[in-house]
Amino acid sequence: MELTAKKIREMSREEKEKALESLKETLLKERASVAMGGAPKSPGLMRSVKRQIARLLTIMAEEEINE
Repeated sequence: MELTAKKIREMSREEKEKALESLKETLLKERASVAMGGAPKSPGLMRSVKRQIARLLTIMAEEEINE
């Protein structure tokens, strides 16, 4: 599930926090599989997850400033 900026802005604060935790967990699992010497299931997944996390954090920070 790709989170776009438009979708993120439509989410409530709680939904954003849940999505962030979920993405962090996914990234942790991918990093663990790579650290154990295995190849990642999807090579582009880690990059995509990192970008989604950054997008979420950026939008959350923007909203804090605007409050």
